[in-house]
Amino acid sequence: MRILVTGAGGFIGSHLARRLHSHGHFVRAVDIKWDGYLSEPYYSQKQTLDLRVYENCLEATKHMDYVYNLAADMGGIGYITRVSADVQRNNVLINSHMLEASLINDVNRYFFSSSACVYPNYLQGESAVTPLKEGDAVPADPNEAYGWEKLFTEVLCESFRRDYDMNIRVARYHNVYGPEGTWSGGREKAPAALCRKVAETRDGGEIVIWGDGKQTRSFLYIDDCLDASIALMNSKHVEPINVGSDRLVTIDELADIIIAASGKTLSKRYDPTKPQGVRGRNADLSLVKKVLGWAPRVSLEDGLAETYKWVEKQVEQSINHH
Repeated sequence: MRILVTGAGGFIGSHLARRLHSHGHFVRAVDIKWDGYLSEPYYSQKQTLDLRVYENCLEATKHMDYVYNLAADMGGIGYITRVSADVQRNNVLINSHMLEASLINDVNRYFFSSSACVYPNYLQGESAVTPLKEGDAVPADPNEAYGWEKLFTEVLCESFRRDYDMNIRVARYHNVYGPEGTWSGGREKAPAALCRKVAETRDGGEIVIWGDGKQTRSFLYIDDCLDASIALMNSKHVEPINVGSDRLVTIDELADIIIAASGKTLSKRYDPTKPQGVRGRNADLSLVKKVLGWAPRVSLEDGLAETYKWVEKQVEQSINHH
């Protein structure tokens, strides 16, 4: 197959490109910037393009069978609570142009990476949260501007599917983590941020946790995310579907697992002035289990141990570099 992966310079996109490339597909990797964490090449062809520009989307989608559109202006809770206008404008441009260009260039299948941020705030007010089902997204009250943009794009995908008979798949990612992702600079998510804090702190020291530590999430390891994404693309399922874990942990517990992986003894301090997002969020996996026969395989302990090892190495290199 000839497959385009956009956002291939970022975390999930680079892992996906590498996986598809290793399966023998022709993989065109496109991004505006390249994090450079993965050992290259993990693609057949690399293009550095700004996909907010329609002509670039036309160029990227030319002669492609499948398109995995993972390009997005995004980051962790610190970033998406601070930046709203850019996130929405950039992503709406990327997504509407990519759909249009894929239609014009007669792409066979199109994949959009949506987010658990589409789910309404009113269902996520408690730590002991009820797992979110796909149908819960409406009535809408998404989490942050980023969530509104993702929900809008889901509706856009549905419209292109209905009006133009486009073959589209939509995955709602829930907190995907793993090695070779953003770990510093303000766009990193909770697992990577906590791995960095633990790696930077000497044995016997203290780390700071955003919020009170009692907010809850479920976290999905990158390899499991790739399995589900590829299975979804190859399936006949056209409605949005949860791709996540249903193991709910507090941010406190997340930190404890990472501290255990580090072998250090550290204490924790809390900063309630920092953004913490919704109080609780968990994924209901009944639909994805039924439709794809998929469930996460990598335990949080194993996944975080791998992630910590990698982040620790980055921290050491950056210290030695300075």
